[in-house]
Amino acid sequence: MSRCVIVGGADIADYPHIKQYLKAGDYNIFCDSGLKHMEKLAVQPDLIVGDFDSWSVPQMDVETVVLPSVKDDTDTVYAVREAKKRGFSEVLMIGVTGGRVDHTLGNLYILYDLDEAGIRAMIADDYSEMTVVSDQTEYITGQYPFFSLLNMTGKAEGIDIKNAKYELKNAAIQSGYQYGISNEVTKGRTAEVSVRNGKLLLIKVVRE
Repeated sequence: MSRCVIVGGADIADYPHIKQYLKAGDYNIFCDSGLKHMEKLAVQPDLIVGDFDSWSVPQMDVETVVLPSVKDDTDTVYAVREAKKRGFSEVLMIGVTGGRVDHTLGNLYILYDLDEAGIRAMIADDYSEMTVVSDQTEYITGQYPFFSLLNMTGKAEGIDIKNAKYELKNAAIQSGYQYGISNEVTKGRTAEVSVRNGKLLLIKVVRE
């Protein structure tokens, strides 16, 4: 099954950079004002969802779900539910960070939800790539100037970081004390990150 790309309404400054993440064959879900990115991303929606409180209901020959304005799920969460329902095993989210911090944090937690469902997921923005590390080892090449590990819930244990400026062995990070910020890959090596219990948010910085 092709990958699902979910396009939100947060600002994108560097369209050429974000376009590098898009691939032919992606299934594209545009959320409400995410439609403002359609032309500059040069992709067409396969599905449009939203309550259209920040964008006019589009008049396009595309499957469109108009959501009620009073609801528990954000438009992005609804799009994620559709991605799950339609059987995608990989999800990329763009246009979902920046601006309102409440929406940004909510969207970051979606990565945890998708990880729980066994779906490989990433958020990409102008500055970084964000994924969840749980039961798999993540590799970070030297193309990334910095990377950070954040624990957004509870306690993560058995954390190993290899081939980095700041290495860890069988360490723990609690959500109340974040000391895994702004690490660097050892020159000429590939860093490895793993966690035995819990989940960590891995942020790979593509540029400062």
